[in-house]
Amino acid sequence: GQALQTRHGDGWQCDFSVASDDDAERELDTAISMLKAALGEDRFETLRDFAKDTILAEIRDDLAGFRVEFDNWYSEAALIDAGRVEAALEVLDAAAHLYDKDGARWFRTGALGDEKDRVVVRENGQKTYFASDIAYHHEKFQRGFDTAIDVWGADHHGYVPRVRAAISALGQDPERLEIVLVQFAALVRGGEKVSMSTRAGEFVTLKTLVDEVGVDAARFFYVMRRAEQHLEFDLELATAQNNENPVYYVQYAHARIASVDRQHAERNLETPALENMHTLAELLTESAERELAMILWHYPALVEAAAATREPHQLTQYLRDLATAFHAYYNAHKVLVDEPRLRAARMALVAATRQVLANGLGILGISAPESM
Repeated sequence: GQALQTRHGDGWQCDFSVASDDDAERELDTAISMLKAALGEDRFETLRDFAKDTILAEIRDDLAGFRVEFDNWYSEAALIDAGRVEAALEVLDAAAHLYDKDGARWFRTGALGDEKDRVVVRENGQKTYFASDIAYHHEKFQRGFDTAIDVWGADHHGYVPRVRAAISALGQDPERLEIVLVQFAALVRGGEKVSMSTRAGEFVTLKTLVDEVGVDAARFFYVMRRAEQHLEFDLELATAQNNENPVYYVQYAHARIASVDRQHAERNLETPALENMHTLAELLTESAERELAMILWHYPALVEAAAATREPHQLTQYLRDLATAFHAYYNAHKVLVDEPRLRAARMALVAATRQVLANGLGILGISAPESM
């Protein structure tokens, strides 16, 4: 299946639909029919609802443990029960985008950029999952969303043209749909990839991963690469407490500055007020200080660019660069110097660094520890 996420206003929601080939759909229909025949309609529905509710509860719990919360969960059944699938097909039919062949109902997606036409109602009268996806996007834009962002696994890349074709046929601009294709992550332990196969029932769940490496490392590692890039998740690196571990390295920079703040308070050092930013710049003359200040200056533009391009990995790289610059500065220069005005200037610089580190980690949903 595919998870579809959409942002509107200040809220996020997680919607589920399924993208699969016609043959797979037929196999699923056959399996469902056999189960219904064996169990009876009532017991089948009871079993189905129990399985659905149990799995969904586990998904909710796992996502909550990963610090992911959705305001709304939207099911395919809601579309069907509300008659929205039928309504969307009626719109396509009225625009002459549908036709009948071999007892099935077909959508002329081939004329709209797809590689071939697609079935929306099978010979047995059952609507395909594609029909539900058409209705989903139709309803999304009818509700007034300017942009819809679908997040799919990279194996669904072939599904993109047909969904865009559907949006175009419904009278909407297909550019209003953004599709982010996410590559699979490979877990690595001891330099070897962890064997995983859904067919063989061999896989590592998100909960298992979070339990092993911690939620901070899991979140940071997952956004260190572009969505379309393959990710090798090194389990041993993610739990290492050294500078090779990127999330540890960034968090340690924040903790180091917190330690400086505590030392400053414990020693009850005087903190004279600096007149203005020009005075601060005049006092911070070391090249490492200038470099650190320049990196801080780029932060707002970096966040804006990362958001506009849907590339959170830009922020993880920025935080690593900022941490590197801070550690280099801290190792080369004393912050709590004797001269009060220079001390105040350096305290202001590291305070700004601490704030940006905390802000950046907060955007990523990662903690900024006070000590490590």
